[in-house]
Amino acid sequence: MIFKNISKSKLTLAFISIVITFFVWQQGLRDSLNRASVSFDISQKEQEIVELSVQSIPVNLKKFLIINDPVDQINKSLSEVSFEELTERNKLIWIITSESIDPVIYKKISRDFENKNFKFLIDEIEKKSNNNSYKPNSDKFDLFKNDRFLYHLLSRKFDFDDSALITKAFSSKMFLKILAIRLIPLLTIITGSILALKTLLTSISLKKFGWQEIKSLDLELIDMVLLIAGGFVVLGEVVSPLFSISLVELFSKNISSELSQSLKIFFGYLFMAIPPLGIVYYQIKSLYGEFTFKKDYLQFNFLPIKYAIIQGIKGWLTIVPFVLLISLIMNSLIDNQNGSNPLLEIVLNNNNYSSFFLLFITTTILAPLFEEIIFRGILLPTLSRDFGVMSGIIVSAFIFALAHLSLGEMPPLFVLGVGLAITRIASGSLFSSVIMHSLWNGLTFLNLFLLRT
Repeated sequence: MIFKNISKSKLTLAFISIVITFFVWQQGLRDSLNRASVSFDISQKEQEIVELSVQSIPVNLKKFLIINDPVDQINKSLSEVSFEELTERNKLIWIITSESIDPVIYKKISRDFENKNFKFLIDEIEKKSNNNSYKPNSDKFDLFKNDRFLYHLLSRKFDFDDSALITKAFSSKMFLKILAIRLIPLLTIITGSILALKTLLTSISLKKFGWQEIKSLDLELIDMVLLIAGGFVVLGEVVSPLFSISLVELFSKNISSELSQSLKIFFGYLFMAIPPLGIVYYQIKSLYGEFTFKKDYLQFNFLPIKYAIIQGIKGWLTIVPFVLLISLIMNSLIDNQNGSNPLLEIVLNNNNYSSFFLLFITTTILAPLFEEIIFRGILLPTLSRDFGVMSGIIVSAFIFALAHLSLGEMPPLFVLGVGLAITRIASGSLFSSVIMHSLWNGLTFLNLFLLRT
């Protein structure tokens, strides 16, 4: 019997936690539908890099890297989005790259823009549209040299030389970036597909999966409810942010907005992890009478370290093709998917290196370690013990995907969760799934970092 010898207070706490979790998660999933997909920004950034690298792309590679004119592609993409939904920068890019604009739009945009420099540009573009021979001094546009792509577009629009800024060396750097952006995922997919096929053929020939022994703590399902709903959601996602945000705002009055934002994410994650990890500590101490770090309660199995790392790398490579395949299917079935993780957009548009470092630590170390302890260290073994390995993998992966509160990303995250669970069981090491999770987040982070122009 599942609820044998469970106190009423424990049942009451679990029930309240489940109710609060239901409302928090359903609201979070609904809110995710109102968040724009970062895939639009990623696609545009990629085209911007292609345009800035044109002069350095070898002739024999241009047909592979440039299918259509990058500027035309950007204009077309922006034209397919409601003008009101575009950022001020994208509104400006659309106006610069469009051949003809209704004069009324200039007045409206100039009035609505918050950025004074952008307002100045709108006035200059309007003068150009009224008099095609109008040619202002290029020094007027020096304010925009920090945005090289925008400056490059202005040089095309007003016919001035931008070679002092868009140098051969810079163009070559952009060429190397676009090569990395295109080739790294491709090589990962090819390698991962080969590994997945090899693993499948080996399993068929042996007529069994190479599962390692999975040891669970002597916890009940009610303990899982208190850990996930009570610790992870109620205390971690609802209560903790009240402290972390207040703390950062107290000490970040004289720092840049980008660094302040990254500090909120970093400390937000630390504070969010404390309650569920505290519950894990209490649960282990209740079971064994003490908590000793030397004891491997969760089967991290660090040693042999080389084996654990290799298994994590193999798991990462193997799952990449499946996650990307699901993402492609979702994109083909649903146009303009919303709900991207807001952290992706923050990384993509960040220009502060201290901020980048904090985000890197958060996404590649803190998040993988914390989430693997909860979902593959505690939840997966308990579910596998009570309902079987396959059910444990599927249910833990579903809860993992659901916990990210992104409706559009749920299918890919579910597949990733399945891969992480399989790596955890196949390797017999929680450390391997931590490595795999870290590599997945790291590849995403690297791709977003490279997309900055």
